[in-house]
Amino acid sequence: MTVFYISNAILSLMKKINYLELGGTLFIPATHKNLKAIVSGEKYQNLRSILVDTEDGIAQESLDDSLEIIKNLLNDYKKKDLLLFIRPRNPEVLKELLAFENIENVDGFILPKFSLVNAEEYLCLLKDTHFSIMPSIEGRELFNQASLHKLKDILLTNTDKIVLVRYGLEDMLRQLSMRRSCEDSIFDFSATASVLGAFIAIFKSAGFGVSGGVYPCFSDKEGFVKDVKRDMKEGLFSKTIIHPSQIDAVNELYKVTQKEFDEELEICKRSEAIFSQERKMAEPITMRPYSQNIVLRAEIYGIKEEV
Repeated sequence: MTVFYISNAILSLMKKINYLELGGTLFIPATHKNLKAIVSGEKYQNLRSILVDTEDGIAQESLDDSLEIIKNLLNDYKKKDLLLFIRPRNPEVLKELLAFENIENVDGFILPKFSLVNAEEYLCLLKDTHFSIMPSIEGRELFNQASLHKLKDILLTNTDKIVLVRYGLEDMLRQLSMRRSCEDSIFDFSATASVLGAFIAIFKSAGFGVSGGVYPCFSDKEGFVKDVKRDMKEGLFSKTIIHPSQIDAVNELYKVTQKEFDEELEICKRSEAIFSQERKMAEPITMRPYSQNIVLRAEIYGIKEEV
């Protein structure tokens, strides 16, 4: 029986990025004063992935400047362990970015406002490239399950490129004329909980990972921890983060306990159809996908120290 325990060396050679590698993805405007130091890894050495934004984080009048900054950044950028993604403003900006020299050194793109209107255009632009992509569904499709199924079917034709699927949390709230407090989970409200429940079920059942939404109260560390834990309870992994103080918190929360690791590794190893484990049923055929994720999380983030 193969043991599903993957070394970091092997992980680094995997062609496709596994969404478990992303950790907290720091969103940073392309015009940020420390962009070069962050992308180079000089700052925030525990950061696992970064998004350089040319969309909502940039005013329209600053778009040309942001693209020029990215072009200059790529002049001497070399591929690093830090996963680098760019968020274009729209398909037209993506087309412009793809023409930049050294653009092949970035890991991929987050595709904003991904919809039935622009999905084919986005994917056509990236068809013959090596880039990983994370589509972000933010519009009316969020509230229409038939539309979500159509988008899922489109994405299933590009599974080799897709790291995970994102949703626009703030966009969802805007369309519902809602705003949450720091104390509230998005799963506390009936409307957003039902929308997210359907979203998660549709995409995860098709084999896609789904990321957790942004937690806007970056100074509320306790609230952030609570929010990430709720994400994981709902099957969401990889967190959109907006402040460097959230980096280490995510990495720590993504560690697994020794008990979790031992139990899930045993499920990966065992060949029986069913066995008793810690006074509960273990059925490797059905439980193995979850168990493999826990074991891989332990490889990436480590084991929590016993308190």
